[in-house]
Amino acid sequence: MQKIIRIGTRDSKLALWQANKVRKELEALGYQSVIVPIKSTGDLIQDKPLYELGITGVFTKNLDIAMLNGEIDVAVHSLKDVPTVLPEGIIQIAVLKRANYTDLLVLKDTEEFFGQPNGVIATGSLRRKAQWLNRYPTHKVEDLRGNVITRLDKLHNSETWNGAVFAAAGLERLGIRDKGAIPLTWMIPAPAQGTIMVACLENDDYVKDACEQINHYETKVCVGIEREFLRLLEGGCTAPIGALAYIDEKTQEVNFKGILLKKDGSRKITVNQNVKLGSHKFLAKDCADYVINRGGKELMLEDNEVSKKLQHIYSTKKLSKAQKEILSPEIGVQDSDFIKIRFNRIPPKVMKSEIENVVITSQNGVEAILNSFTKDEIKFKSIYCVGRRTKKLIENRIGKVAHVTKNAKKLGEYLSKELINKEVTYFCSNLRLDILPAYLQLHNIVVNEVEAYKTMLSPVEIDKEVPGVLFYSPSGIESYLEKNSTDKVAFCIGETTAKEARKHFEKVEVAHLPSVESALELVNSYFTK
Repeated sequence: MQKIIRIGTRDSKLALWQANKVRKELEALGYQSVIVPIKSTGDLIQDKPLYELGITGVFTKNLDIAMLNGEIDVAVHSLKDVPTVLPEGIIQIAVLKRANYTDLLVLKDTEEFFGQPNGVIATGSLRRKAQWLNRYPTHKVEDLRGNVITRLDKLHNSETWNGAVFAAAGLERLGIRDKGAIPLTWMIPAPAQGTIMVACLENDDYVKDACEQINHYETKVCVGIEREFLRLLEGGCTAPIGALAYIDEKTQEVNFKGILLKKDGSRKITVNQNVKLGSHKFLAKDCADYVINRGGKELMLEDNEVSKKLQHIYSTKKLSKAQKEILSPEIGVQDSDFIKIRFNRIPPKVMKSEIENVVITSQNGVEAILNSFTKDEIKFKSIYCVGRRTKKLIENRIGKVAHVTKNAKKLGEYLSKELINKEVTYFCSNLRLDILPAYLQLHNIVVNEVEAYKTMLSPVEIDKEVPGVLFYSPSGIESYLEKNSTDKVAFCIGETTAKEARKHFEKVEVAHLPSVESALELVNSYFTK
């Protein structure tokens, strides 16, 4: 029976339109598929283990997690929303032919405000804001967020905005482009704007074979150059960057133009280059070097210095641009990954015979096992785990779970009472709490530990003046303590992390939901109350 390809997507109207576009193209080739909408944060709540896989895109991470959990086979994204570095195990397999890449100004009334010194337009894009202010320095740009429909409604209801900037492709795909909308042909778009991207698991050959057939080569070349230009300039910094590459069909040349601006639009550096198609390998690097050599790094550092003056918190994991924008404007943030995960190669002899009682206490433990063995090679009779998300991952990727508990202590209590064969195999990290093995051994249960992965501490010494630190796991706290003091407020993603923080910090605040977004909102309420 032919495999039905599960297409994951966000549940906005635009995202569903894009997913259905991919579905139709696959079905035209004879592949069966189904749309699987994935809810935003709150429906898929992430914890420490999967954060450490490098998932950063606020618009893409839930789909990444669903794919790693085996809930979907492909994810469909607007490529401009996708981080330039994908999570481990996930690849870009196809891009569809690019749609309209221009930005549009949707007017509230008339365009008379262009000639006035006090015009007001709205956009949530740093790139659009900087380019608008560079062209119209006396105008004001106000923040506008939400999906396409929500933003249009906000514009319609605003009493002060003269217009708002949108991507043409989104409005056209939904059939809601206003006839009076003005194409901003002078504005260089976001890298890959107007492009639908399909991602899949690197080891899923069936899906890779299917999706490779809908890949549009010319689009792949152009957006690849644009995103590489972005990656080379960005360097982890948030900066207004635009890039556009297109192929001239007559000359068979790749034409590229890029821009880097100060956030307030007061300065810009532009680059334009053309090369023959086939000789474009170093085009992105050459253009990025051109910008850097003309003061690009210094321009970005100036903006970062301004950000440092606002700094109030430090995050012990890297945050995406969109996550940082959750914070109030008067709150700055610096970030770094204090924890890194590396899977060990588990010896083949571990799976030579069926293991009767297996204990797994984290999703990283599951991923580490699957990194060494295929599902068919795994011989587990009874699996016991901690956490409902770990249970879901196990049942999607390995097999049925015999029992799940909320924490390690409760699992120890259950096993000590229920196990007939008093022996377990525990797949764990080199760094882990001793609660479970100590409890089991106290009740005469033999614990065979298999070090499936390493949790490596990667601490950074932070400025002593920073009053607050964001923590996402007990291991993150341990890493932080190697180089830093505890005379700060500890903002914690959940109660388990908070419990560890209370051992060291006098002031501990806990997020309402175990999500990064909730933790950032907690910071907002703390510093602006």
